[in-house]
Amino acid sequence: MAEGEGLLSVDYEVSGKVQGVFFRKYTQGEAKRLGLVGWVQNTSHGTVQGQVQGLAARVRELQEWLRKTGSPQSRISRAEFRNEKKIEALEHGDFQIVK
Repeated sequence: MAEGEGLLSVDYEVSGKVQGVFFRKYTQGEAKRLGLVGWVQNTSHGTVQGQVQGLAARVRELQEWLRKTGSPQSRISRAEFRNEKKIEALEHGDFQIVK
């Protein structure tokens, strides 16, 4: 594998107007389009959080999307990324919306 093409796992939390604007649905769609796996859910304090795994370059694309784009009606004020680590194998079968 070329450098930067290993598997990456990253936890994320996005703040702003991200609930009630189909943010989870659009996040799932974008992740699947990029061939990523993981999950997304609303939190009790008005943010959206989750985990994404896949090829490093694709994970970076989703991070940029979470930071700048989001769903059409959303207003992102901040996107935080934690626990970034290289992984040997994907830990999820697909990208799910967690209730």
